[in-house]
Parts: sequence; structure tokens; C-alpha cells
Amino acid sequence: MDMVWLDVFRTAARLGSFTAAGEHLGFTQSAISRQISTLEAELGAPLFDRLARGVTLTEHGRTLLPHAEALLERLDSTRRDLCALTELNAGRLRVGAFDSANAALVPGALAAFRTAHPAVAVSLTEGLSADLLTRLADATIDLAVVASYPEQPHDSDQFDLHPLVDDPILVALPRDHRLARRRRVRLVELADEPWIAASRTIETTLLAAFARNGLRPRVEYEVAGWTAKLGLVAAGLGPALIPSLAARAARPDIALVALHPDDTPVRRVCTALRRGHRPSPATTAFLGHLREAAHA
Repeated sequence: MDMVWLDVFRTAARLGSFTAAGEHLGFTQSAISRQISTLEAELGAPLFDRLARGVTLTEHGRTLLPHAEALLERLDSTRRDLCALTELNAGRLRVGAFDSANAALVPGALAAFRTAHPAVAVSLTEGLSADLLTRLADATIDLAVVASYPEQPHDSDQFDLHPLVDDPILVALPRDHRLARRRRVRLVELADEPWIAASRTIETTLLAAFARNGLRPRVEYEVAGWTAKLGLVAAGLGPALIPSLAARAARPDIALVALHPDDTPVRRVCTALRRGHRPSPATTAFLGHLREAAHA
């Protein structure tokens, strides 16, 4: 059944005239008459008594009218909801990001998005890049901000990955450390230090740079949060590797020194979407804010 027929029926019932319904809807009187006849044939019952002056509803027509009005209102409501999603007056945005991206990059983009689109519900999930991609594949988040290394590419068959910004790795040292005033250091110069890291399995941390260079650093303090890591560094208990994205969280009583580029590849921050799935309007809008935050 064509919903246009129901709209024509409702209008003719309200106005009591095929001619008036045609003028209201932009159809000729004969076109209105044909559409009503088609609807009557579809339903197998007469809907109007055609009188010398106008039309009146039959018993079947009076029964159909509230149903037609309800169906047309439901259609109008559906259109309004879809329009609200398109115009970002409704909807949701589910973002996943790794921890150091949440230090400045993602919060800045989220703040700009919320200011521009306050009616959209926003959630943020933090996790390791591999875990975020699993969530993305399961459609429990709409977009992931992940870290990528040249020698450890993510699955480009399953995800669309787009670079946002390069994120060089720095070493955080106590202010009185022998290398704190250097502009650049080599990993081998720090190989015997008691390191601070999120895990003693260095391959899962930034200390994997040591393994790539044939070195095995000793992790003496295993802590996850940047506040705790940098607190231990400031106390003189050892160095920690810190991405540039998290440098804003650094304390004034520590030194941040660049690592030699031959010792560690530059980490790349990327956005990830599910390949073959059209992003929601909210996701598309947020990607624009992320790019602006990365550029800044």
C-alpha cells in the first residue's frame, strides 16, 4: 500500500472534497479520484460516498481514518527522527582511545564536538589499541583512536585506518640525572637503569624499543598510570618512556629528553573505522574535530 494514498484519503476525509484535497496537495481532482479508487480496490471496500457536492466517509472509511492518521503520524515521526540524526540534533557517539591520546588530543576534540552538537550522547572508552579494535569490530564503539608502528601494522582488511599525527617517544628523567640536560639520548646509554613501566613484559609497552635494539631493560617499578610513573621518575627512582601526546601531563620537576630516531620508530596515531560500514553523521563530524585537534 502506497502511503501517498493514505495521505490523499486523510486529506479528502478532512476537507470533504476531492477538489479541495487536490488543491491542498497539488493534484488535479481526477488524480485524487483515481488514487482513492486505487486504495478502495486495494482494501476491497468503498471509502467515500460521492455526492453532488463533496464526499462523505462510508462506514469502512470512518474505520480506516484513525488507522491512516496513526500510520501517517508514525511515518512523520520516523522522518523527524532520521532528520534529527542527520542534523546532529539526536544520536550517539561512542569513541575509544588509548591512554595518552586521552591526555589532550581526544579531550580537545570531544569538547569541540559537545559545544557544536550538545544533543548527541557521547561516551569514551579507554584501552589498549588491540582491545579497542576488538570493540570496534564488535560494533560496541563507533570509532577508535589507536597507536600504530610501522613494523606492527593493524588489520587493514577489517579496518579503515587514517593517520592523525605522529607521536615521538621521549624519555622522562629526574632533573638531577646525568643525561637530563642532553637534547637527545641513545637507548644503550639507559640500558642499565631501573625502569618504570606499565608491565614487566616489555614487548607490550613502549620499552619494546629496547627489544627491537637487542636490549633487555630491567623493569623495577610496574605502574600503569602516568601520574604514578612520573611521580616515581621525579623521586629519582628511574626513567620512564613517555609519548609526546602525554607530555602535557609532565611535572615541572622532571626532564623530557628526545630519543635518537635510530633507536625507536615514531609512533603514529590513527583513527580506525570498520571497513565497509558507513559512519554515522556524529562519527563523521567528530572525525573533523579530531583532525583539527591533531593539527593544533
